[in-house]
Amino acid sequence: MTDDLVETQHDWYSNDTATFGDRLADARQAASLSQNELAHRIGVRIGTLEKWENDMSEPRANQLQTISGLLNVSLRWLMTGEGDGLAAPSEPAPLSDDMTQLLNEMRQLQRAMVQQADTLGRLQKRLRRMQETAQ
Repeated sequence: MTDDLVETQHDWYSNDTATFGDRLADARQAASLSQNELAHRIGVRIGTLEKWENDMSEPRANQLQTISGLLNVSLRWLMTGEGDGLAAPSEPAPLSDDMTQLLNEMRQLQRAMVQQADTLGRLQKRLRRMQETAQ
């Protein structure tokens, strides 16, 4: 790994702070690749890469391996923010009160979305079981 890459101890790129798309975009920029260049090397359309970076979709497992290799970050870091990846900025810029409030609201929404997704999954399982027993 290069000097820009370290075993991350800080939560700068953790799932609570950053998304897969954030980590992908930052790693691409750290590798000095444009979206066009990375998309070409992976073998996808630029629109597909844009969707990944904007968290509108995610790559397949084989593409994740290719991406982590091209960007010189671990697959684990790319997915979770833990492991070999980009170092956190040495001195993060102070956040304004408005930005802090927005970040807090976003984190609350993310937690709520995870809880709702879990609930939805449980309900879907129950419905499937009910349908199976009704047949």
